[in-house]
Amino acid sequence: MDALKAEIAVKRKALEIPAPEGARPTKYMRRGELERLKEEQEKKEKEEKETRLKEEREREEREREQRRREKAAAGAGSARRSTNSPHPEGDTSSASPAPDSAQSFKISNEETIRRLRAKGQPIRLFGESDKERRLRLRALELIEEKDHERHGGQNDFKKALEDVENVERLMKDRQQDESARDKGKKRDTEASLVSEVLDLELVKSDPDKLYPIIYYALKRALKEWEQWMDERPEHVKRTTQGKLAAATQRQSAEYLKPLFKLLRARNLPPDMLARIAEIVHHMQKRQYQKANDSYLRLSIGNAPWPIGVTMVGIHERSAREKISADQVAHVLNDEVSRKYIQSLKRILTFAQTKYPPEDVTQLMG
Repeated sequence: MDALKAEIAVKRKALEIPAPEGARPTKYMRRGELERLKEEQEKKEKEEKETRLKEEREREEREREQRRREKAAAGAGSARRSTNSPHPEGDTSSASPAPDSAQSFKISNEETIRRLRAKGQPIRLFGESDKERRLRLRALELIEEKDHERHGGQNDFKKALEDVENVERLMKDRQQDESARDKGKKRDTEASLVSEVLDLELVKSDPDKLYPIIYYALKRALKEWEQWMDERPEHVKRTTQGKLAAATQRQSAEYLKPLFKLLRARNLPPDMLARIAEIVHHMQKRQYQKANDSYLRLSIGNAPWPIGVTMVGIHERSAREKISADQVAHVLNDEVSRKYIQSLKRILTFAQTKYPPEDVTQLMG
């Protein structure tokens, strides 16, 4: 329909054009003439559009130049009035951020404050405007992106191996001095995992007392693991298996840092706190089989997996109340949780190796 209207309008325009002298008046027009008239019309519209865009760009450039001059004049006037100005007159135009970069990074003030606080940066510097604060946040994010791209392809285990080799070089000088001191402490560390056994009754009575007990128990076990790695013979440390074991220890210490942070802040979920308390309690009593069961409940959970239709009517299916929140798995929540839960399992394995249980049935599989 639109094409038909356009063709009628073109023919109407053609009829309005006066015919040249001596030419025969034509009732009909050829297709070539219609195409030529259409091309001329499109060309004219295109030229008008380009002219209009050019005028708009020139007007924007003039307005931007005018604003820049007004800003420079205002800065020069304030610099003349103030003798203790931190910026000289020539730096006013260069210190002002570019309008294009400010327009390309537009976020709200609340979002800017939230991101700066997450990075541990001050939310506003002295004499800083909102635009300069957004530009400062953008510069910090660009620096972090470049650092991430530089170190993004590095493997955690490879980094731990490099750290182990560097630490071994430093430990050679202090090995003789620490050997005598470690022998004196060996008898004390034998009962370190057994001392101050965690009471599981605190899970229900006073959960806040569990946080320092779990924190120091895991710190002590991690320290003993590190000392046990250092006490190995030199030829064992030099082997590939020895280096991998040391790298595993350092990687586990790095992965446990978020858990220690949550314990210091007393911010663990109640179900996770109960499972970790059970792991520490059974590890201190050398009941590694029960500790492994608690680890499995923490990592993969024991919630029933409903198969088929769960709700077919207005009534609940039987045993649906068993599908509760405290039986959900935490190892798949995020990458940080997976790492420190896996490190708890490694501490259990080390404790079983160094402090084997009296009952063989309590060994983990």
